[in-house]
Amino acid sequence: MVTRSGRISRWCAVGLLLPLVAMADTAPSRAAAGWTASGCGREPAPPAVESGSVSQYNSSIDKVSAYDKAARAYSACVNRQAGSEQTAISNEARARMDVINAGAASVQRRIAGNFSALSAQLHSAGQKLGAK
Repeated sequence: MVTRSGRISRWCAVGLLLPLVAMADTAPSRAAAGWTASGCGREPAPPAVESGSVSQYNSSIDKVSAYDKAARAYSACVNRQAGSEQTAISNEARARMDVINAGAASVQRRIAGNFSALSAQLHSAGQKLGAK
């Protein structure tokens, strides 16, 4: 393990990235074919890790740390935008469903009213015929 004063070890660098790996989508084709977070800018590109020397390694740690920070910010932006768009879709769907539910309830009330009127008419007719 290579460390330097004030720097994280490679194990710590890996530890910082594990939560991001866990959040990663395992089906890239879904992301490529569908929705994108257009309000979040470009997704940060992961840096190349160079390990030819201690200096390159330490530079890689800095780059990975910067990527970690940028990737977390991008991921948070994506989550905010996705949540906002999902809420808008849900609200629109709920409004459309309310119209359908109101129409269906109106039909049910009308049919129930028709049956009540028919029942009253049949009852009245039955009493008239029963009196004869």
